[in-house]
Amino acid sequence: MKKFLGFLGNLGLLVLLAAALVIWTRLPLAAVGGLALLLVLWLVLFRRGRQTLSVTRVGISTLGQRIGASSVIVIGIAGVVGVLVAMLAMGDGFAATLQQTGSDDTAIVLRGGSAAELNSVLERDSLNVIEQAPGVARDADGKPIASAEISVVANLAKKNDPSVEANVQIRGVSDAAWALRPNVHITEGRRFKPGLRELVVGQGAQRQFAGLEVGRQIRLAGQPWTVVGAFAANDSHDSELWGDMQTVASAYRRGSSAQSVTVRLTAPAAFATFKAALLSDPRIKVDVTTTREYFAKQSEGLTKLIRIVGLTVGIIMAIGAVFGALNTMFAAVASRAREIATLRAIGFRGVPVVVSVLLETMLLALLGGLLGGFVTWLIFNGYTASTLGSNFSQVVFQFKVSPQLLWTGIKWAMAIGFIGGLFPAVRAARLPVTTALREL
Repeated sequence: MKKFLGFLGNLGLLVLLAAALVIWTRLPLAAVGGLALLLVLWLVLFRRGRQTLSVTRVGISTLGQRIGASSVIVIGIAGVVGVLVAMLAMGDGFAATLQQTGSDDTAIVLRGGSAAELNSVLERDSLNVIEQAPGVARDADGKPIASAEISVVANLAKKNDPSVEANVQIRGVSDAAWALRPNVHITEGRRFKPGLRELVVGQGAQRQFAGLEVGRQIRLAGQPWTVVGAFAANDSHDSELWGDMQTVASAYRRGSSAQSVTVRLTAPAAFATFKAALLSDPRIKVDVTTTREYFAKQSEGLTKLIRIVGLTVGIIMAIGAVFGALNTMFAAVASRAREIATLRAIGFRGVPVVVSVLLETMLLALLGGLLGGFVTWLIFNGYTASTLGSNFSQVVFQFKVSPQLLWTGIKWAMAIGFIGGLFPAVRAARLPVTTALREL
């Protein structure tokens, strides 16, 4: 019975510890700062706090003699923080690239039930209905600012390894596409001419794929196409190749249909009117969203997957780091057994001993967290990578190591340090003084 009660007690302690760690990793900076301030006040103003400072100073002064063992904690935790922050930075960078695409005053229309452009088809009659819907802005000539577009996927050789091919998205657009996306500007060469097999390429695609230099020719759908310009959009369109909609449709035998229609609204508030008019029209069955919302949704699935993988890998590595910290701190406590016993014999209580060991471990953990975060920021912040997007084509994006992610990494480091130091600290406080004095 006693063993069973002991098991339940240990299980309850683990559950309580896990809940505390979950709460800790979600605390904002202000809350952590408040806790740190309370700790400082306790260390300075209270007798046991001052005793804790005294014991902590002694422990820190011996770190130089334990440089090898201490490095195990620092480097182990730095590895955990580095991997975790890098994975989260990958997810945030991918999400940021897609979330930067689109705006609240433009809308995209797909066939009803279509999750992405690639599996949407809109016939010519539907295109006319969409372009004439209320809420669509018009240019100086009174024409709707709308672009019927198609999106196809082709294989091109990778720039860093020409023997490997990857998917690239080719977008057929109309002249209105430039007015719909004012952030897209030509950085080299010129725009394509309607009716010709000409392309302008995004700067991201140009970095990833071979043969996309201005003036070069590539073969798509068995036909030669000339790259006449390069553009920058600073969003997911940087990963695309643009050509004339009718020419692309003809090359890929799409007839007069399109996959999506993007329109400029008279104002963001006009979206509700525009959407209601299309959804209530019996001639068409479509889905309508703002372009900002559409591209944000395209990032949700992969971003969530990257976060889950990152957290899983981080937790596995954190468990290893905790065991490393436990071994190191148990050895440190054992080597200082006589010293701790002497302090307790002259009046130091268990609380200062426990807190001093925890402070020592968490200081090492903080150093590891700062080291891991700095190295990750140095290597990965702004690092360009690519992955498959919702249209099964490569999306070029940059890792985004933000201050928030670095703060998350440091909180993980402190949590690992707390767990790694807690049990050795409790053992040091519970060890009978007479027994400790006999230990070497």
